Amino acid sequence: MGFFSKKKAEEEKQERKRNLVFCMPLFKGEEGYSLEALIEDLKNYWKLNITDVDGSDEAATFNVDGELVGLGFMPAPVPSQELEELCPYSYLWPNAETEVMEHTNHVILSVMGENTSLLDKYSLLTKINASILRTCESAIGIYQGSATLLISKELYLDFAEMLNEGMLPIQLWIYIGIVADNEKTNMYSYGMSEFGKSEIEIIDCEMDRNEVFDFFSNILYYIIEQDVTLHDGETIGMSEEQKLAIRESKAVYLEGNSLKIEL
Repeated sequence: MGFFSKKKAEEEKQERKRNLVFCMPLFKGEEGYSLEALIEDLKNYWKLNITDVDGSDEAATFNVDGELVGLGFMPAPVPSQELEELCPYSYLWPNAETEVMEHTNHVILSVMGENTSLLDKYSLLTKINASILRTCESAIGIYQGSATLLISKELYLDFAEMLNEGMLPIQLWIYIGIVADNEKTNMYSYGMSEFGKSEIEIIDCEMDRNEVFDFFSNILYYIIEQDVTLHDGETIGMSEEQKLAIRESKAVYLEGNSLKIEL
């Protein structure tokens, strides 16, 4: 295969990836989602236009404004090894190591289509997840594997409500890693690549940890909402006066390279 053939194949692979997002709602007990209750909640709570509903509580598809949604009930837990590695880092689910490992089955939920942005796809995915959690007592949370996120039912529903307020629940889409090193704070993103963006790190910051977290979250929010691509050598800030250098180099807490914001 020649260079241009390889390049075209890789571009097609990335395009397919951009056309599909998925996650896994987790359940404890024998029951999974109710297709009827899910569709009603999507229509009544989120005011979505649902068409072409087909299937059952075991497997189903439906259409939302050109996006094809697929649901597949899996009567078995997600492999324990896959989740055990994530539980210690899941600060959004404090009891994850106990509660997640008690789940008994899961659903593979996917959103596919070529006519909407990844932001719109993730927003729709979030609404469907929230409707599943709201209408199913046995649902305990969401596993967003692309960002190594485990999020409890209550917190997911709280964050998802931001969509009704015209805001983006980026903590449901992007993992923000926090590493304390004596008096310094390190933070990194995981999941920005899903949106076609570089992962970002802040290294050895001496500011208050909460302030660093707020700043980091706001930067990620800005990048995703405005579809901004940052580059090595540029500057960024939360005001016209603030100009923080951006440098690309080998990642500290991730594989490959990342963009470092010098805070």
